[in-house]
Amino acid sequence: MRPLAPADEQQWRSHFRAYREFYKLAESEEVVSRAWGWFMDPQHECKALVAEAHSEILGFAHHRRFSSPYTGTTSIFLDDLFTTPAARGRGVGRALIGRLTDMTAAEGRAGVQWVTADDNHQAQALYNSLATRASWITYDASPTPRA
Repeated sequence: MRPLAPADEQQWRSHFRAYREFYKLAESEEVVSRAWGWFMDPQHECKALVAEAHSEILGFAHHRRFSSPYTGTTSIFLDDLFTTPAARGRGVGRALIGRLTDMTAAEGRAGVQWVTADDNHQAQALYNSLATRASWITYDASPTPRA
């Protein structure tokens, strides 16, 4: 496990496109490039870890720190978790989440939180073995166009 580095760009872009395709998001090189720029900007809140073996990226975990006023705690939010198809079932996702929980302990944070699609049962099998499923329901609101 290590932070994403500039030399990872080609592999990361390929994996991030596959991640977006899995979630049926429209192809957008603009989004891919914007996210890459965020990860390469040391001042940006978004960070990325990669799992690597023999110079091949096997997966990534995009994450950011956040504060929760209602609990008075800070945590790490796992935005995106991806494992290459060839590496699935080999502990890569588990190791990436484990690294994030290690980071929360080292930084004195409350924990790691994330969401997943309701129909992503394969991922949920892993997540159920690593964390407690929250009872919260997530909502997405789009901005209202101004007249």
